[in-house]
Amino acid sequence: MIEIDPTQAANLINKILALPESRTLDFKRVSGKMVGKALETLCAFANTDGGALALGVEDPHKSSGTARFYGVQENPEAVDELQRKLRTEFQPPIPIETFRFVHVPCTLRDGTAGHLLLAHVTKSDKVHSIVNDGTWIRLEAGNRQMTAAEITELSYQRGVRSVESEPLPIKLELLTTDAWARFVAARGLKSGTQAEQLCRIGLAEKMSGEILPRLAAVLLFADEPGSLLAAHRKRADIRLMVYDGNAVTAGPTPNLRKQPKTIRGPLIDQIDEAIRAVQDELAQGVTLSSSGFKTRHVYPDRVMKEAIVNAVIHRDYRLNRDIFIRIFDNRIEVESPGIFLGAITLANIASAGSKARNTLIATALREFPSPPNIDAGEGVRMMFAEMAAAHLYPPQYAQNTATAVESVTVTLLNLERPSVWDEVSDWIDRKGQIANIDLCRIAQVDTLKASRMLKTWLEQGVLVALANRAKRNMAYTKSTLVDKPGDLFSSPTDFNSGS
Repeated sequence: MIEIDPTQAANLINKILALPESRTLDFKRVSGKMVGKALETLCAFANTDGGALALGVEDPHKSSGTARFYGVQENPEAVDELQRKLRTEFQPPIPIETFRFVHVPCTLRDGTAGHLLLAHVTKSDKVHSIVNDGTWIRLEAGNRQMTAAEITELSYQRGVRSVESEPLPIKLELLTTDAWARFVAARGLKSGTQAEQLCRIGLAEKMSGEILPRLAAVLLFADEPGSLLAAHRKRADIRLMVYDGNAVTAGPTPNLRKQPKTIRGPLIDQIDEAIRAVQDELAQGVTLSSSGFKTRHVYPDRVMKEAIVNAVIHRDYRLNRDIFIRIFDNRIEVESPGIFLGAITLANIASAGSKARNTLIATALREFPSPPNIDAGEGVRMMFAEMAAAHLYPPQYAQNTATAVESVTVTLLNLERPSVWDEVSDWIDRKGQIANIDLCRIAQVDTLKASRMLKTWLEQGVLVALANRAKRNMAYTKSTLVDKPGDLFSSPTDFNSGS
């Protein structure tokens, strides 16, 4: 249980009264029927984006102001029962350390002293069900029980399941390639047939008396994995696009500088060829049509490589879409099919270690001669550190879920970071947002200058405007924080842990 001081309690009370129920926030009185509904809400939060449940608080549609505060004193036995069941009713269990409970002292609706209880759970890297009560997901302001198909889809998205293990009716001789020979030599596979060797290392399985390669084996060793997988409505290639200017021009004449390049082959060769192709483009520099001057891309080479390696290793190979690498005058974009894996969000990607969606692929790639740079969960943190050391903006991540095929895009900006940005970034990390008046104080500039700076950062994509704000109350946050849960907690370090 976390105990908070009076100032923190007052701030939380104000938030509780101001915030509506949402995707990451729910309110419940502690009636006798509360326990089952609370379990459903916490299960839904864990299966969606995390969130906070405020116990002892009436629904805002039924009352207003402090008249909503019934407190946990209304039924303390129900609260005790809920905390016991958190340890026993979820399958698989939700680790108890992923919950935070905050005791909030307040004045109740009848004028007596009491307290509320905030129960917060983070987004999980698994899919959880309630014993004898199904699997739940969070909607915009409520919960819904998931169908079997939705549970399967979420299992793939979270990385609980991976299509890389799927056996495919593809002849093994199509995997007897140069890539296979290189792998065998480096891995030290000496005895048995190719079929036996693939089975021994988990890249094939016997079905109905026939040895079938898993999808991972096709991707790793086939000369044309993309062509072989087309019949199964899957793709496995990389597309490199080089544009004039800083945006894609719509219309009959696209602003491509040259014909798009399709990079095919076994994954180890795709990675190597994609890195070389991007390095060749960057080495040539970019002649800006508006001025005639040539500019150079200055990203750390290691960061660019890591972005490509991550796209190949962590892509969701169920999805019928290629990886896209787009080079513009002012940035590189690497788009990979699939959404963030496990408990990764835009808010924590800079600090959280990565989890492999495709462990067979990641493990096998390490066995090739001259394997790609796989930093064992440290790659993304390295990217942020390297960009900071080069005085560039941090990598910008976007999760594209409103498109036909979901994807994640990482953008590397070819723009030197002004010194004031570090102070702005730190301010947003601590406060969650920044307004014009805050920037005036930080940068020692007037309102007009601050407005221009904010506009530039918006155009560059490193800031986004907060939604539903009037112009005079406009505030901004970093684009890598836009999906940070809008609940009662701004960060895990807001409160000091008690007993």
